[in-house]
Amino acid sequence: MNAKLIVTSAVLALALGMATPAFAQDQTQGDKQDQPKAQQKAQKQQNQNDQKQAKQQQKTQQQQNQNDQKQAKQQQKAQQQQNQNNQKQAQQQQKGQHQQNQDNQKQAKQQQKAEQQQNQNDQKQAQQQQQQPQRTDAQQREEQTTWQNHRAGNWQSDHRSWQQRGGYNGYRVPDDRYSVYFGQRNVFRIYGLPFMVFDGYPRFQYNGYWITLLDPWPGNWSNDWYDTDDVYVLYENDGYYLYDDRYPGIGIAVSISM
Repeated sequence: MNAKLIVTSAVLALALGMATPAFAQDQTQGDKQDQPKAQQKAQKQQNQNDQKQAKQQQKTQQQQNQNDQKQAKQQQKAQQQQNQNNQKQAQQQQKGQHQQNQDNQKQAKQQQKAEQQQNQNDQKQAQQQQQQPQRTDAQQREEQTTWQNHRAGNWQSDHRSWQQRGGYNGYRVPDDRYSVYFGQRNVFRIYGLPFMVFDGYPRFQYNGYWITLLDPWPGNWSNDWYDTDDVYVLYENDGYYLYDDRYPGIGIAVSISM
C-alpha cells in the first residue's frame, strides 16, 4: 500500500514537472508577442508627440517672425516719422533764422533811418538857432518869467487832457510833414526857438509851426527843462501833447497853428 502511494506520488510529480516548463514556455512566447505591440504603440505615441511639439514650435516660430516683422515695421515707421519731424524742425529753424535775419535787417534800416532823421533834425535846429537873432536880456527875463508862471501847483488837478477839454479842434499837421517833424523819433529843444506869450500861454515856433502850451508843466520837472531837455510833440487820444524825454508818460496838452 505504501509502495503504491509512493509510485503514484512520483508519477504525479513527474507529470507536474513536465507540465510546468511547457506552461512557462507558452507564457514567455505570449509576452514576447505582446512586447512589440506595446513598443509600437509607445513609438507611435512618441511620434505623435514629436509631431505635435514640432507643430507648436513651428507655430511659435511663425508668431515670433510675425512679431519681429511687425516690430521692424513699427521701428521703420517711427524712424520715418522721426526723420520727417527732424526735416520739419530743420525747415522751421531755417525759416525762423531767415525771418530773424529779415527782422534784423529791417531793424538796422529803421535805426539807420532814425539816426539820419535825427541828424537832419539836429542840423535844422542848429541852422534855425544860427539864423535867430540874439535875444536881449529883457526878452530872456520875460521868457523865463512866462515859463515859471506857467508851472503847475498841483499837476493832477491843473492838467486837463484833450478829452476833458472837449476834443481838439485846431490845426492838424499833414501826415507827410508830421512824420518828418513830429512824433517820438523827432526830438528837439525849445531853447533858441522864436518865443512869444499868447493869451498868457508860452508859445514857441518849431519848423514853421507855432506850438502853444495850454497845460501847465509839472512842478517836479527841472526849473530849466525848456532850455536843456529834449522834447517832442505827439498826436494821440485825439489831440497834440508835448513830452519831455526825461519824464516819460507825462504829456502836456498843446495846440498847433501856422
